[in-house]
Amino acid sequence: MTKIFAIETSCDETAAAVVQDGRLVLSNVVSSQIELHQQYGGVFPEMASRQHILSVTPVIRQALENASVDWDDLDAIAVINGPGLAGSLLVGVNAAKGLALATGLPLVGVNHVEAHVYANWLLPPGEDEATFTPPSFPLVCLVVSGGHTDLILMREHDDYQLLGRTIDDAAGEAFDKVARLLGLGYPGGPIIERVAQEGNPTAFSLPRALRIGTYEFSFSGLKTAVLRLVQDLQREQGIEVQIHGTKLADATPENMAALPLADIAASFQAAVVDALVEKTALAAEEFHVAQVIMAGGVAANKLLRAEMSRRVGVPVRYPPIRFCTDNAAMVGAAGYYRFLGGRRSSLALDVIPNLRLV
Repeated sequence: MTKIFAIETSCDETAAAVVQDGRLVLSNVVSSQIELHQQYGGVFPEMASRQHILSVTPVIRQALENASVDWDDLDAIAVINGPGLAGSLLVGVNAAKGLALATGLPLVGVNHVEAHVYANWLLPPGEDEATFTPPSFPLVCLVVSGGHTDLILMREHDDYQLLGRTIDDAAGEAFDKVARLLGLGYPGGPIIERVAQEGNPTAFSLPRALRIGTYEFSFSGLKTAVLRLVQDLQREQGIEVQIHGTKLADATPENMAALPLADIAASFQAAVVDALVEKTALAAEEFHVAQVIMAGGVAANKLLRAEMSRRVGVPVRYPPIRFCTDNAAMVGAAGYYRFLGGRRSSLALDVIPNLRLV
């Protein structure tokens, strides 16, 4: 049995976990900063890194305690070193390097996107380890979160081919920006999903960009289309709202309340999901894969899960919701396979905010 201690501080979650054999989660502790950043409508990087400093030691101790292990029971320490916010990454990497130096355990640097992929290898809570079947290769993985929208062909462990990624906003970023535009709050994904349940997804015709001949994604135009739609609807009601860049400069709760927010949210969500599913289905067919897997915070979206399962011609799997958003258990899973493959990082391991998987 191989036990990996994992640390994740790439953005605004301080997390630590102990994972056995790349699948069994012995502990998974996450300290969230959502309430801290809600007032800004997004993550405030400097504040995030300072909060990581305060949280990382208690989170590490709690993860050890919850797993009922000590450092002598562990085989390696895995940590995210990119991509992510530089200041946030530094806290986790420096903590992991200090622990590796103090304990003598090997250090394994892990790519944040790869960690999201390996959330699909984690044993769901309550499932029997003896009957658990890991994903089957070859597969197509859609990594979709606040910072990433990547479509990846995975033929085997550590064998990745990038098929396409967003050329502008990530899908999760678009959710956050549209939610802020509509005055719904942060984080945008869960809020828009909740509001959209009461809306009509065909109420408004919104664009699906780059539909032909490419696996790239684009959501900036969709975001702008929602912005123009809101201004047109308000103008019809005799409300003049000026646009500064891509923001409604003088929007107020009063004039936003008059909008059909549920229909706008449902139409926007449908446009995002349609683009994601269409390209993933095409890739699955072209590359004759055995499975499609999803990863990242937006993979928790119920409409995306349902449409992907309905429209893709091969089995579709996705992690439990608790493993979709940033956590350290997924880092432990990815770190396990890197460790088995002989991957080690030196104490010179540095953060790479724009680190690419492929």
